[in-house]
Amino acid sequence: MVNERQFGRQLALLRREAGCTQDEFAGRLHVSPQAVSKWENGHSLPETALLPELARLLGVSIDALFNPGDLLIH
Repeated sequence: MVNERQFGRQLALLRREAGCTQDEFAGRLHVSPQAVSKWENGHSLPETALLPELARLLGVSIDALFNPGDLLIH
């Protein structure tokens, strides 16, 4: 089972590390900034079809999005 809150914290961290605002990130994914906010606050998860693009934009694997222990952020 996916922990939405943990996923959201991980997503927010990675997005900030990438130097991207929620608005910019939303634009790149063709979703609303509100959707990104909901993901980051643990209220929902992105559609499965968005995961490859989301991971590509953040420079991580899809697995790393869901397993924060796998990441080393410099």
